[in-house]
Amino acid sequence: MDAYALLGPALFDGERRIEGHALVIRDGAVEAVVPPEALPAGLEIRRLAGGLLAPGFVDIQVNGGGGVLLNENPSVEGIRAICAAHARFGSTALLPTVITDRPAVTFAAIEAATRAVAEGVPGCLGIHVEGPFLSVARKGAHDPALIRSMGEGDLAALQATTVRPLLLTVAAETVPPAQIAALAASGIHVSIGHSDADFDTANAAFAAGATCVTHLFNAMSQLGHRTPGLVGAALESESVWCGFIPDGHHVHPAALRTALAAKRGRRRMIAITDAMPTVGSPDDVFVLSGRRATRENGRLTLDDGTLAGSDLTMIGAVQYLVRVLGVPLPEALQMASLHAAEFLSLAPRYGRLLPGSRADMVWLDDALELRGVWIGGAPAGGF
Repeated sequence: MDAYALLGPALFDGERRIEGHALVIRDGAVEAVVPPEALPAGLEIRRLAGGLLAPGFVDIQVNGGGGVLLNENPSVEGIRAICAAHARFGSTALLPTVITDRPAVTFAAIEAATRAVAEGVPGCLGIHVEGPFLSVARKGAHDPALIRSMGEGDLAALQATTVRPLLLTVAAETVPPAQIAALAASGIHVSIGHSDADFDTANAAFAAGATCVTHLFNAMSQLGHRTPGLVGAALESESVWCGFIPDGHHVHPAALRTALAAKRGRRRMIAITDAMPTVGSPDDVFVLSGRRATRENGRLTLDDGTLAGSDLTMIGAVQYLVRVLGVPLPEALQMASLHAAEFLSLAPRYGRLLPGSRADMVWLDDALELRGVWIGGAPAGGF
């Protein structure tokens, strides 16, 4: 790839805003951040009209997009379509997510992600396996007939996988600390979700190696004044990351503001979409585990009213954080990019715009609308 420089917008490098500098891109990576007068002679300069260049968004939970649900199309082609759909909305790296299903579907998705990473499918980081080792009491839209305990064969099969990052969501009361420790020792990122665990059980899972919770507040034991539950354990921990869905449907804005204020230590909050096939698709109806799910006014539900993932995009998440929750833009951008990269141990290659980082970028105007997207220095998303 030819080298070039982007000049015109301010830069957000993942930590700070930089004015009046150019971003030099070479072979898909950031080579330098320099004043215009320091640009090498003869280097192609691509001028952009104002706004802000920031690290591309990193989404750790994407069930589908562009009319494709990974469970229904667990293939490289399915992953490619999902990644392409979300690139239009600023997601330059994501974990395609397979939810509770039969083992054949789960491992077909893992194999597809393994191949997609090997083939360099733009945007595919690895895979998120959400279930089937969950709590029926907190099943959400997961099929209760397919939820089960983790056997030793399941554990061995997961440990034998090679795609990394692999994020695995389990219930703390279903998967005991010894199994969590074994998974973590294999390089698998364990998250607790769809769980009715009490405070002590949740903390035992964290002590064993679980480092995240899946969609904070949703499908988990809640924060009570005498029973803090999984929500309380996650917010009280200084080391656990919290994925959350900022779409105005999954969590009341007051609850999210409270969580953002309450999270102990360095704010380990990760904006996720939990997106379904409707993102980037005109179709309002799709099939989820044999049941109909419908989009209405940006809300996805099964026929019984159960929330069925989201229609959220990452640029929509950033806009909600800033416009509705009042989060400063730098923090919102970190929750949509850097924090996920740090959780997955992929920073500074992802989530930053520093020398040596991937040239995964979004260009935002002053109204927080997307003007451009690049993956590995190449224009993406149809911009």
